[in-house]
Amino acid sequence: MAYIDGFVLAVPAANRQEFIEHAEFVDQLIKDCGADRIVECWADDVPDGEVTDFRRAVKANDDEIVVFAWIEWPDKETRDAGMKKMQEHAAGDERWDPEKYPPPFDGKRMVWGGFTPVVEI
Repeated sequence: MAYIDGFVLAVPAANRQEFIEHAEFVDQLIKDCGADRIVECWADDVPDGEVTDFRRAVKANDDEIVVFAWIEWPDKETRDAGMKKMQEHAAGDERWDPEKYPPPFDGKRMVWGGFTPVVEI
C-alpha cells in the first residue's frame, strides 16, 4: 500500500515563483529517490480557525501564504529507503546543499509527517 509524507509550510507571498522553481528542482531529486508523485499546493481557501488552523500551525505572517504538499511513495519500505538515500545524498551532493540552493521559506516552521493511508476511494 502507498505511503504519504505530508507537509504544511508558510511561504512569503512575494516568493511564489521562486518557491515553484525551488519545488520543481527539489521534487525531481525526491522522485529520483523513489517517489511516485509530489504535489505542491498554494493556499486558495484557507480560513482562520477559532482554535487552530493551517496558518497558526506554521506561524504564518500576514505576508505569507500556506503551502500544503505531499509525497506519494509506492510503500513505506520505498519511502524509508528514499529518505535514507536523500540523507546520504545531502552529505555529498551539492544539489541538496541549502547554502547553494536555499529554500524560499523558513523551514523551521514547516510541519511534516509520514502517514499510512487507511481509506482510499
